[in-house]
Amino acid sequence: MADERTNEVSIVDLIPALRAFARTFCRIPDDADELVQETLTKGLASIATFKPGTRMKSWLFTIMRNTYYTRIKLAAREAPGLLGCASLRPISEATQEWTVQSKEVHAAIQKLPEHQREVLMLIGVLGISYEETADICGCAVGTVKSRLSRARASLLEYMGESSLQTLIERRNLLADGQLDSERHG
Repeated sequence: MADERTNEVSIVDLIPALRAFARTFCRIPDDADELVQETLTKGLASIATFKPGTRMKSWLFTIMRNTYYTRIKLAAREAPGLLGCASLRPISEATQEWTVQSKEVHAAIQKLPEHQREVLMLIGVLGISYEETADICGCAVGTVKSRLSRARASLLEYMGESSLQTLIERRNLLADGQLDSERHG
């Protein structure tokens, strides 16, 4: 009994990380929350299969990843045409420069192949180690490093940057207001 309570507490403690990981898969926050709920339900239902000594976080992330891919397969068969739905498009664009830049980065991330986006979010956003990411994704550490490198290079390319340094310099110019004065002056 005590072992089950320990696992349940661990699961509750991992909900913020699960939510963050779910947002890498789902663009709509409500869909991400549903994915977290389904992951938790499946995790609690199969807690007996959890192997003590392994990482609960990796185990739950794997359940989430598999659940998401199962959903994608089902959605592809059941609901064609939802990806281009006009109701998912924003009504008006924000005028703040940081919001525009944030949307550019988000759009660039969404262009990445799913396996690269997944690795980028696990390592770059959630701070998961290469080894744990390899376990979650079911591949070698070298593959994880390769995917991350390709994801970073693709992001720079999608954003029209030649290197990370030019992206940082552009961001600094935006923050200082120099780029706006050069455009309008």
